[in-house]
Amino acid sequence: MLGFAVTLVAVGLYGGFHSWLASQRVKVRLYARWPRLERRFYRLIYNIVAGITLLPVLAVPAFFPGTNLYRIDPPWVFVTLLIQAAGVMLILVGLLQTGPMAFLGLSQLMAGNAAEETLVVSGVYRYMRHPLYTGGMLVIWLTPLMTSSVLALNLGLSLYLYIGSIFEERKLARSFGVPYAEYQRQVPRFIPRPWRTFNP
Repeated sequence: MLGFAVTLVAVGLYGGFHSWLASQRVKVRLYARWPRLERRFYRLIYNIVAGITLLPVLAVPAFFPGTNLYRIDPPWVFVTLLIQAAGVMLILVGLLQTGPMAFLGLSQLMAGNAAEETLVVSGVYRYMRHPLYTGGMLVIWLTPLMTSSVLALNLGLSLYLYIGSIFEERKLARSFGVPYAEYQRQVPRFIPRPWRTFNP
């Protein structure tokens, strides 16, 4: 259980730190101290910090592999790999719709405070509010080899994504008001349902 516990603690620390860093309170304090930071640099800096600090979290299961829980062998492993590939495609399509440059923070860097946030409700966003998170969960949960440490990593990351979606939706509700509330009412958070699509 050492691998499970260490991995879960590592993901918890990562999630707590990044939830704190993305909070409105921290942003207000940073902007008050460095007024020129504003929207122009924050997203890019946040992504760089998130990427760098995620690396040691991902390395924990390698150092503390834990117990092997199961292994998916051929031919079923090809099914799981195909679904993982679909998850990656879902992430890429979602990014292309919202703009990969904006996601990375490069659009904000180039446009400065003139950069405006837009509400995307077409394409895959008609069927789910967070296709990037849905795609990510498909990738992590359909890994062919599951150990106790990987299980802890997946549980922790899934919880982090769910909590992150809550904070993200609060921010979008503040930015877009009633139109976003209507979008929330019509479209599921993660799992698409054919009878629930966005009709503006």
